[in-house]
Amino acid sequence: MYGLVVVPCGKRKIWDRYPKAGPTKAKDVYIGAPFKVNREYAEKYGDRWVILSAKYGFIDPDFVVPRNYNVTFRDASTDPIGVIELKEQIKHKTLDTFDKLVVLGGRDYADVVSQAFSDLEVKIKKPVAGHPLGRAMGMVRRAIDEGRPFDC
Repeated sequence: MYGLVVVPCGKRKIWDRYPKAGPTKAKDVYIGAPFKVNREYAEKYGDRWVILSAKYGFIDPDFVVPRNYNVTFRDASTDPIGVIELKEQIKHKTLDTFDKLVVLGGRDYADVVSQAFSDLEVKIKKPVAGHPLGRAMGMVRRAIDEGRPFDC
């Protein structure tokens, strides 16, 4: 096992397909292909994994998301969660007990995670940050298929 794996949420959510789905566990809310491959990696290699939601912050896979939302770190007008709140969540959720973590998101999510964990001595691996989405998904898929987790 690897440590902590942080998976970004996704724009496509269950309510896009099933508008009457109701409150749903976070691991089942995000239905896009990027989330699915990242979830598979996290479940295979993580000692623990969390989803980074721009609305709710670091959430456990079984956290129940009450309804659809559209919040992103890329657009401040959507009022994404701030770094101070994320730092508080890290302590409250005992995410500060890991000495290494992998962030499977793009540059915007990787930067937020780096800021949130900046006060801690933790090795952060951002293997797909800065890569186009298709390439990033391919990198994660290869890591899964070849049995090679990203290493700090």
